[in-house]
Amino acid sequence: MKLAIDAMGGDNAPDVNVEGAVQVLSKMNFLKKLFLVGDESTLKKQCDAAGIGSDSRVEIVHAPEVVGMDESGLAAVRQKKNSSMSISVDIVKKGEADAVVSAGNTGAAVAASTIKLRLLEGVERAGIISPLPSVHGYVLVSDTGANPDAKPSHLVGYAVMSALMARYVYNRQQPNVAVMSNGTEDCKGSEFSLKTYALLRALADKGLLPFNFTGNCEGHDLFETELDVAVTDGFTGNILLKSVEATAHAYTNWIKSGIMSSTLAKMGALCMRSVFRSLKARMSADAIGGCPLMGVNGVSIIAHGSANATAILNACRMAAGMVQNNVNDRIIETMSAINPVLREMEA
Repeated sequence: MKLAIDAMGGDNAPDVNVEGAVQVLSKMNFLKKLFLVGDESTLKKQCDAAGIGSDSRVEIVHAPEVVGMDESGLAAVRQKKNSSMSISVDIVKKGEADAVVSAGNTGAAVAASTIKLRLLEGVERAGIISPLPSVHGYVLVSDTGANPDAKPSHLVGYAVMSALMARYVYNRQQPNVAVMSNGTEDCKGSEFSLKTYALLRALADKGLLPFNFTGNCEGHDLFETELDVAVTDGFTGNILLKSVEATAHAYTNWIKSGIMSSTLAKMGALCMRSVFRSLKARMSADAIGGCPLMGVNGVSIIAHGSANATAILNACRMAAGMVQNNVNDRIIETMSAINPVLREMEA
């Protein structure tokens, strides 16, 4: 297993990426090579200070440019060909690494991975899968931002890719998959969601889907039911994701404010300290690590900008899980059986 980390990507780069690399090398014993991409002199100093400078598995790859978090993703990929993000993806493209992890600019990560790696055979559009904590572990929502102007057939691809991710990485043997809508009845939804529903139902009736298609789902189903995958377009999915993140952040602040409001509340909080720790761990984005960009011919994991070292470790673990379980090969195989029928249905 060989991984590349965009060491200059993220709000706290390169510190957290080097700290994450220390954890990766310590806990992923099967790793043969870890490429750290960024300013060579800076990374060499930090790696030496962290005690991994002489590790034979570490290779520093010099990249003189950095993509800023506020830059246009596509423009940055075109104009900064020597950025740490672009060179990290190039390493995967050349087959020198199995996967890339970046906590940098999401738009640039999507653009670089899609343009350089291209799409898997049989996949129309790449989509970001975002795992959200739910009643049984995680529900995978896709797409959450890669493709805002999707077609119903794109969502069929997202459903297949997410379901295979749920099966082989999250160990859900028969994933339950649904279409995001404003009601669970099969007559509910926009024209777009109704067409998506119809395609998935027809494919399910023909026995071509590698999952259990449960129909439509609403927002509360993401957290309260045995749902493994929810599919939607990237515009809706991105709004959903950011709303959930903002709600969790707001509730955390409200709870903290309430605890600090009185001595009695502080005493009660001390008694519930273990509960709060458990809740924080379950809701933490760092525990997930990152979101895979599914559908590209390689493995690309996009960590959040404020990722810490633990997030980098878990993003690398997710990447390893996808590579070890041959998720991309399974996507190609499944889509090759579905696409001919899908094209007939759309004709």
